[in-house]
This record gives sequence, C-alpha cells and structure tokens, in this order.
Amino acid sequence: LDLPPVAHGHLHPIPEFIRHVDDVFGRMGFQVVEGPEIESEENNFLLLNFQKDHAAMDMQATFWLTGSSTEDHPSKRMLLRTHTSGIQARHMKMAKPPFRIIYHGKTYRTDADATHSPTFHQFEAMMVGKDISLANMKAVMSEAIRALVPGNIEFRFRSSYFPFVEPGLEVDLRWIDSSGKPGRWLEIAGCGMVHPNVLHNGGIDSKKWRGFAFGFGVERMIMIRNR
Repeated sequence: LDLPPVAHGHLHPIPEFIRHVDDVFGRMGFQVVEGPEIESEENNFLLLNFQKDHAAMDMQATFWLTGSSTEDHPSKRMLLRTHTSGIQARHMKMAKPPFRIIYHGKTYRTDADATHSPTFHQFEAMMVGKDISLANMKAVMSEAIRALVPGNIEFRFRSSYFPFVEPGLEVDLRWIDSSGKPGRWLEIAGCGMVHPNVLHNGGIDSKKWRGFAFGFGVERMIMIRNR
C-alpha cells in the first residue's frame, strides 16, 4: 500500500507570524483576547483619551460607517477600527487587575500613499498591576523583539506622544548585514505607561494600579524578519 504524498505548502506570512506572537507572549504569561473590527467611537477613541476634535477622528483619517453620525451618542457612532486599542477599552470594563493581555487583528485607515495601506494588521499588549514601570515594559518588549526578529538587530526607544499613554515612547529597529553595515532605522512600535484617564475610563483606580501598553505593526515586523 502506497502512502499518500506528503503535503507541501505553508501558512500565509501574516497568520504564521501572529501564531508566533501568541506563542512568545503566551510564554510570558499574556492571555489572548479578541474584539470586533466594527467598533464604537467610544471604545476606539473617547475611552482612550482622544479629544473630540482630534485629527484621527476626521473623515479623512477614519472610515465612519453610514448612518452612524449621531455625535450625541458616541457609543452608537460606529467605524472600522483604526487600531486594535479598542480591545483594551473593552477588556478593562470586564476584567479586574492584575492582568496581562495581547490582542491583534486588522485595522483600517484612509491612508493610501506609497508607504501606507488602508488595511493593515496590528498586535498590541497591555499589562496592569501594582508597581508596574517603564522598566517592566522595556524588558517585555526587548525580550519579544529578540524572539520575533532573530538575527543581528538593534533597536532604540525615543520619546513620542500618544493620547492614551503618559509618558509615550516609540521603538525603532534596524538590522546589521553580514558586512557589519547597519540598515536604516524603521519605526515598529508605539508604547508607554497607560494614561490615568484611560484606567479611570475602564473602571480601574489609577492610584492603586499602573500599567503599560504597546502596539506593533505586523507587516513591518514581517518585512524585517524576512529581509
């Protein structure tokens, strides 16, 4: 009896990479949580400390859904999520700290130039507990980056601004080729300590609990990983 032929092929790079992300963060004690791609203005923006006049809320930046323009009821005004951060707003309403979560999926923005896509993938992580600091965040991110992008790489943290964290940082990464020549710096992540307003909006006492959050662009990580 002849055995059937061995199957050939592999997963698409994006779900394959996301599985790797789940494995890396799972070994650090993070739980995978999920959320919808159609999100409310409240979860996507307002609970994350975006002001109502923030530029990200313009129609030129966000895909608002037809028939959801009731500005007096932000929980009913719907959009295609511009980031996966709305999942953290949802989770804080249901969970009690301490917790460690990771979440990922498609996001949508009206970008359409040579370096941006209107649809892309993100993965984010959030950790809330007592005595959490930037040192904890940098340790988790450094360990994850080294596991997700093997090889001769270097990365740096630099100051930045995001409404939902304070202080805020960005992470850049570059690789070193076999001759020792470094490549160009590429921004891969935004991060920081969760803003007290965000914790308060999620029903968490910011005087007792602290946390960090960060988000990576999946496609950029894959490009560097498979350079």
